[in-house]
Amino acid sequence: MNIGTEDITAVILAGGRGRRMGGQDKGLIEFNGQPLVSILIEKLKQQSVDIIINANRNHDRYRSFGYPVVSDQLEDYQGPLAGFASAMAAVASDYLVTLPCDSPLLVNDYVNRFILSQENNNAPVHVAFDGERLQPVHALIRVDLRPSLLEFLDSGDRKIDRWYALHGFVQTDFSDCADMFRNINTPTDQQQLQARQ
Repeated sequence: MNIGTEDITAVILAGGRGRRMGGQDKGLIEFNGQPLVSILIEKLKQQSVDIIINANRNHDRYRSFGYPVVSDQLEDYQGPLAGFASAMAAVASDYLVTLPCDSPLLVNDYVNRFILSQENNNAPVHVAFDGERLQPVHALIRVDLRPSLLEFLDSGDRKIDRWYALHGFVQTDFSDCADMFRNINTPTDQQQLQARQ
């Protein structure tokens, strides 16, 4: 089944605690003078896809970027799957493309790689593969899997790979741009990545 960017909403996941960054809201951390979420929005805009932001604090600040903001429906920062579930409830598209807010080196064909992956294999979930391992927060997911995800979350499980395995997933190749998955977990990560830009 062929899909296009009109069938996809990209969700930037900015709902974490930022513990290793001293509790900072990572999506709003500046990277070379720009908030991380702003960098990702600019890159996604070039890929002609609808965008929403998943955030659990600083909602007004996130709304100032001009895109819908959805909070986790589960309390207490339950992880990326909670963000997926809330985003699925908020979109009209058939698919979600997910990405974390703390990986600013997003490639310009990020969405298109998932589209091609889906055209080659009509699986419900496509997960980025960096050449060595899966990058499970970078994925294309069918929105109609939401009931399954809610049931999984209700069971108390939070492991992304375990939920993916329930549906079968295929790997989407990003091995030629594995640097894209370098993320900012600590101030040292931030300094090192900025120095390379």
